[in-house]
Amino acid sequence: LQQSLKNAFSLSFPAIQDTRISQDGTIKLLLELSDGQMMETVYIPTRTRLTVCVSSQVGCKYACRFCASGLGGFMRNLSCAEIINQVLLASVLFDGREATHVVFMGVGEPFDNYINVMKAIRIMNHKEGLNIGARKITLSTCGVIPGIQKFSQEGLQVELSVSLHGYDDASRDLLMPVNKRYPFSDLFRELKMYYRKTKRQVTFEYVLIPGLTCLDKAAPLLRKAFRGLDCKMNLIPYNVVTDFDFPIPSMAQIRSFQKRLSQNGIRATVRSSRGDDVQASCGQLRYQRL
Repeated sequence: LQQSLKNAFSLSFPAIQDTRISQDGTIKLLLELSDGQMMETVYIPTRTRLTVCVSSQVGCKYACRFCASGLGGFMRNLSCAEIINQVLLASVLFDGREATHVVFMGVGEPFDNYINVMKAIRIMNHKEGLNIGARKITLSTCGVIPGIQKFSQEGLQVELSVSLHGYDDASRDLLMPVNKRYPFSDLFRELKMYYRKTKRQVTFEYVLIPGLTCLDKAAPLLRKAFRGLDCKMNLIPYNVVTDFDFPIPSMAQIRSFQKRLSQNGIRATVRSSRGDDVQASCGQLRYQRL
């Protein structure tokens, strides 16, 4: 029986190879898996919640040109157990305090690991699993259309977030190679079908890079693209990655772009930066070890 259990189940946590603790309380871990591969997880505590930012893959094949996740290449998918373990570790790090929210915004594209990610979400959500409310789980995609199509049929109240980072095909092409395969117009056509099927709001993640993404012409083009969707935007000031030579937006530039979006009827909030002093952005810590 012991041998059967050992063969069928993973009963241990991955080894913690590096721990970075931010001044704001954010904790970033570099975890070593059973085959020696590394994954990252970020834990973001506040007074009322504990959010775990989980990875879904070792590396990423989509190579967005502002993100460290793809710099080391793609190695493999994470198993369901490896995904769940990232959430379970929260109670170890925070003295029994359990995760309240989970965001699939770590390393990897969740829809490329669809079966394991969906299995993990159902275990997280189930009352006899981790009992985390579906609306407290967010899945972020770079715009993989077949994944969005399947996700719309799941009947889950999990939040969908889309990494947009551009206001048309030309601008998105500059940062997101995935746009060549799943173009801007096709993505929005599918998202509007998703909304009609699910009646669920879509959140767009949008990195702010001066001279590239937060231009005057972006707001009216985004307004046109968003027509027919219940959606909102999270604006993410560019976080320095040494391999990419982009400027950081000033607070004046951030507020100015947010104001232009508001004038065009677009709800947009600026994401509070957490863990900057420990390189908490996706892929940075793992890339240092490659």
